[in-house]
Amino acid sequence: MKPLPRIPVFRTFVQYFWCQQRCCLSFLAKRSTHLAEWNISQHSCLWNRVAPIAVLRRYNQTSGTLWNHETLQKYLQTLTQEYQTIGLLLNDYSMNEYKRKDLSKRYAELSQLALIYKEIQETEKEMQDLLDLCENLTSSEDKPLLEVAVEEKRVFDQKISTLYRKLFQVLIPREKWDESNVVLELISGRTTGGDICQQFTQEILDMYQNYADYKNWAFEIVKYVPSDQGGLHHATALISGDHVYMHLKYEGGIHRVQRIPETGLSARMQRIHTGTMSVIVLPQLEEVKIKVDPGDLRVDTFRAKGAGGQHVNKTDSAVRIVHIPTGDPWQLTAAKTRQQSTVSKYNRNAILKKQTDIKIKTGIRNKVAAQISQHL
Repeated sequence: MKPLPRIPVFRTFVQYFWCQQRCCLSFLAKRSTHLAEWNISQHSCLWNRVAPIAVLRRYNQTSGTLWNHETLQKYLQTLTQEYQTIGLLLNDYSMNEYKRKDLSKRYAELSQLALIYKEIQETEKEMQDLLDLCENLTSSEDKPLLEVAVEEKRVFDQKISTLYRKLFQVLIPREKWDESNVVLELISGRTTGGDICQQFTQEILDMYQNYADYKNWAFEIVKYVPSDQGGLHHATALISGDHVYMHLKYEGGIHRVQRIPETGLSARMQRIHTGTMSVIVLPQLEEVKIKVDPGDLRVDTFRAKGAGGQHVNKTDSAVRIVHIPTGDPWQLTAAKTRQQSTVSKYNRNAILKKQTDIKIKTGIRNKVAAQISQHL
C-alpha cells in the first residue's frame, strides 16, 4: 500500500493561525506599556514558537478516514476476491496435495479478514437504512421513535469502530513464528551489579509470570538457579498460548536497572548501583517427523578426548555422522559408548532444533542489519 497523502486543510489551518497570531501580537504590542510585560506575555503564550509545516507531525487519521480511503478499499477488494477464488479452487478434488496445502493455509489467513470486511459492509448498510428512516421522521408524533433511532445509531457507530480496529489489526503483516510458543531465558549480569542484577532478574521473572497469567498463557519453569542473596542467577521457562511469540519477540535484549540495594547497611552501599540482566526469547519448536535415508549418512567412529581415564583411550566411543547430500556434520563425544552416541545422533528433534535455531538467528541478524542500513 502506498503512503496516504496529507490533507491540505491542515496546511491552510496553520497558515491562517500564523496570520492571526501576527495580528494579535501587533495589537498587544500597541496596548503594552512595559517591555517586561510584553516579554512575559510573549513567552507564556508561546506565540513566537509556532513550528513550520516541515517539522509538524503527520496527521494521525481516524479509523473512519482510513477506511474510506480509495487505496485501502481497492486492497481489501483484491484480498476478498482472492479469498473467494481460493475457496472455489479448494472444491477441485483433482488438485495436487502440496498445492492444496498451500492454498488452505492462505485461505485460513484471509478468512478472518474477509469475515470482518463483510460484517463492516453489512453494518454500514443497516446504519444507512436507519438514517434513511430518520429522514422521514419529521412530525412531533415520531419523536419517541426518533430517540430510539438515535440510540441505535450510537450502537452502530461503536460496533463499526470496533470492527475497524479488528480489521486493521488483521492487516498487520505476520511473521513466520508469530503463532509459536516461546522459550524464555533470563540471565543475570556477571560483571556489574552483583546482588542488584540477581534481584532485578527475579523481579523480571515475576513480571513475565504475571503477564502470562494475565494473557491466560501456560507458564512452566524448567530451570531455576537461585542466588544466596534471594535473587536469581538463571532461569528458563516455557510459555504456551495464543500468539505468544508475536507479543514477546521484541522483549529480548539487555535490560539495565539503577537503584539503591535492598541489602547492605554500610554507608558505601547506600548509593545508587547499576545492574544489568539479559532476556532471550526464542520460538518453541513443534515435533516434526523427518525421514532420513540411512544410505545418505556416513557414520565415523573415533576415540573421544578429555576426561575418562583409560576408557576413552581403549574404545571408539565418539561418533560423527555426515549427511552426504548437504554435507552437514554431527558429532557427539559425551556418551560413554558408541551405541549411546549413535542413538543420540539420530535424535530428529535435536537436529531440527539446531537447524531452526540457525535459521532464526540468521533471520534476526539480517533484519537488524536491514534496519540499521535504513537509518544510516
